[in-house]
Amino acid sequence: MHSFLFWAAAALLPLVQGAGVTGSATGSAYGVTGGGDATPVTPTTTDELLTYLTDSTPRVILITKEFDFTGSMGTATETGCIPSSNTCGSAGQNAINAANNWCGDSPSVQVTYDKAGITGISVASNKSIVGVGSNAVIKGRGLRLQGVSNVIIQNVHLTDLNPQYIWGGDLITLVGTDMIWIDHCKFSLTGRQMIVTGYEAAGRVTISNNEFDGATSWSASCNGHHYWTMLFLGAEDYITLVNNYIHTVSGRAPKVGGSGSIFMHAVNNYFYDVAGHDFDVAKGGNVLIEGNYFDNVTYPITSQTASDGGYLFNMASGSASTCSSAMGQTCQANTLIDSGAFADYKSTSLLATIAKKEADSPIVPMAAADVPKYVLANAGVGKLSASGSTSASSKASSVVASKTSSVASSSVAPSSVASSSVASSKVSSKTAAKVASTTVLSSSSVSKTASPTTLQTVSKVASSTTSAAPLTTGPAEVTGDDSEDDTCDAE
Repeated sequence: MHSFLFWAAAALLPLVQGAGVTGSATGSAYGVTGGGDATPVTPTTTDELLTYLTDSTPRVILITKEFDFTGSMGTATETGCIPSSNTCGSAGQNAINAANNWCGDSPSVQVTYDKAGITGISVASNKSIVGVGSNAVIKGRGLRLQGVSNVIIQNVHLTDLNPQYIWGGDLITLVGTDMIWIDHCKFSLTGRQMIVTGYEAAGRVTISNNEFDGATSWSASCNGHHYWTMLFLGAEDYITLVNNYIHTVSGRAPKVGGSGSIFMHAVNNYFYDVAGHDFDVAKGGNVLIEGNYFDNVTYPITSQTASDGGYLFNMASGSASTCSSAMGQTCQANTLIDSGAFADYKSTSLLATIAKKEADSPIVPMAAADVPKYVLANAGVGKLSASGSTSASSKASSVVASKTSSVASSSVAPSSVASSSVASSKVSSKTAAKVASTTVLSSSSVSKTASPTTLQTVSKVASSTTSAAPLTTGPAEVTGDDSEDDTCDAE
């Protein structure tokens, strides 16, 4: 037994010694360094991890195992409520009564929840939080970044924050931040948002190569899909959302705006099995949507977006030249398969701001047809390449301008995934070959039971000027008021 443990430790040692941040951030957070060249530390207990995350010392923190905070702060039993969205009993989400008596006149119910789940860990500035291999997990507590800057979170699975309850916890919260890079992480099983910004400026943020896994037994939309995916409300946010795998969700994927001023470049993301809506853009939101692949998505953009005061440029038909001229590079059309209509938005005013904010590291998008294969092979934990590159290839990838970043770059365990596999869903490499890279397509109806391994035959081309029908299922803004959302400072 002792010899086995010695062998296992010896096998892990070279990997840990050579570990650190892999690659560098593209887009808005280009130049983020995190803990820089600080000597890596490897916590072994939750107390050690808390110390390293919260102290004022620049650190490279290596996560080599699961850290479980469940039960670490005890539980609470109190009166919550059954919101109107929960029409399916135990398969839905009841709610903790959040600030400002969120439950109101909703029917009361006793709720028991883990207090650690609603209490995010306060991460300090100048930290690199880096998972080693495929088993880096932070369970039972989220990460709260408030009033900090220069933080990298890479290759970590964050999970299990009271998923049965609305207001059960947020996996990553950004309030008054700047220069944040969230890369190659996985998010699952949370009561509320996977990533959320507060009303203060979140600043420059890059969210890249992550898996947002919404499969749940407690669904606010009563369909096994998580509703609360991403919410961006900050006073001054510049967000690059690139190469992410967003699946089995039903809403806020993402929601941008409602307050503040948020500029987002959403490029080369793979949206799969969305039984609800992806983009919901309201006042204050400014979003460029290009080169994304929507597969089996009920509403790629909410119909409410047209009247909620936000601005979009979504690369529908005939708009490539306009986008390319403003961005100074070739823009890519989006592709839709078995998905709802894709209304045509051409708000050109936002393009110059996004181009300026990404000028130091402009993203050159791959064609949308190449996105599923690339994203499934690279997004999520355990998929960092030994070379330190986060790009697909020199042929078709989200590559960056050839500038040198000061981010420390060394290898994490090479990925053995060469065939586009993801734990919860697999898509054949034939997927990308079925459509032309510049075509926006839709079937006449959405199949909600389509196998993720096979694309349905596309029967018609969607009109680029037709708005999607209003969302009639699921909790279309179940809060009713984002001013009481889980980003408020009172939390």
